[in-house]
Amino acid sequence: MQIDRALLPVALFTSSYLLLAAIFAVMGGNSEFVFYIAVMAVLIAVVLIVHRKVQLKPATLWGLSIWGLLHMAGGLVTLPPAWPTAGESPVLYNLWLVPDRLKFDQLVHAYGFGMATWVCWQGLQAAMQAVAGSRLRPTPGLLVLVAAAGMGLGAMNEVVEFAAVLLIPDTNVGGYMNTGWDLVANLAGCTVAAVWVYLSE
Repeated sequence: MQIDRALLPVALFTSSYLLLAAIFAVMGGNSEFVFYIAVMAVLIAVVLIVHRKVQLKPATLWGLSIWGLLHMAGGLVTLPPAWPTAGESPVLYNLWLVPDRLKFDQLVHAYGFGMATWVCWQGLQAAMQAVAGSRLRPTPGLLVLVAAAGMGLGAMNEVVEFAAVLLIPDTNVGGYMNTGWDLVANLAGCTVAAVWVYLSE
């Protein structure tokens, strides 16, 4: 019953914005984000499986849902022409938060894969609890391990984006430099998450 209470609000929130995103993507002929919504559905199923095994913290579930919302908004929200953007498409993902230094896209990458690192830590703790009946201390070695796992998930995201480039014409994925900065942002987010786990636990 506690699991249902924890999941219901975040499930309603997530399904609501995904439904809106699907409507906007289909109406706007945005096949790239129709593809990403399908990927999101698969990821939500994976999170539910992990949650069943690990019992992710409610804050983690909300954090992952907000990540999904930021991703949907990033590709579907069109910006006014006067706003500073990188690339040809005037969408939120291309917005310069700090001109020529920091894009909205990079901030979402850092946040999202920081969240992924936190999920990896909770999964590692749950596995240790199941095997040894004790909680893990967040040692530097273990935190490097979970940060590397978060980076690995970030690299998998780049593979998904590469698949989108191969399957869908005219995507907003960007080129090699964009991929490189995405990976740098992922590293920053994973590092911050690892430090946060060390200080908080």
